[in-house]
Amino acid sequence: MIRRINLAGNPNWGVTLAATDKVALAPPNLGEKMVGAIEEALQVPVIKTPISGSSLAGALAVGNSKGFLVSRYAFDKEIETIKESGLEVERIPDRLTAVGNIVLANDHGAMVNPLLSDEAVQVVSETLDVDVVRGTIANFKITGSVAVATNKGVLVHPSATSDELEFLEKTMNVPVDVGTVNQGTKLVGAGVVANSNGVLVGEKTTGPEMARIEESLGFLEELL
Repeated sequence: MIRRINLAGNPNWGVTLAATDKVALAPPNLGEKMVGAIEEALQVPVIKTPISGSSLAGALAVGNSKGFLVSRYAFDKEIETIKESGLEVERIPDRLTAVGNIVLANDHGAMVNPLLSDEAVQVVSETLDVDVVRGTIANFKITGSVAVATNKGVLVHPSATSDELEFLEKTMNVPVDVGTVNQGTKLVGAGVVANSNGVLVGEKTTGPEMARIEESLGFLEELL
């Protein structure tokens, strides 16, 4: 299902939440009513925890069904909280700390910022148990900000080139399409949070945008 709602007035779900087919990471001060809305939409339990002391889990963490990657400044207590769900958690060793902005991943593959070190790429591969490639989307290195990926599809920045789309489709092993969110915002990875069960978008997201998001992430097929 797709749900159009803001989080305390903020439409940028992809910055605030990090979601997989197993769990969703959310701010520790999240109210129970909003927790219920998220769990209903994504059909996974919510883990309320800061990442590196921040409420921006979507920007500072990224994961798939195997595990999560977090900033190298994440606290031990935060990591242990996530590990209680049975998932692997590892810190990215590089100075690029906004892990959710620089890694795009699903259960089939990952595309990362070209500036990530070989050591960091290995951590991504081993933690998420996927093959990892370096790449850009719409000539942006912040792959996690300009795209959102699930195990059913990928939605990307509308300026992505045909070569980038083809490369991304091979990497993630799911269909890829372009779109926007929140009335024309191109940084779809910052504006959308999704897994294979559902999608959350901001209240400004238009009907045509919602239809494109549902189609790109594989939800319209379920209705046919």
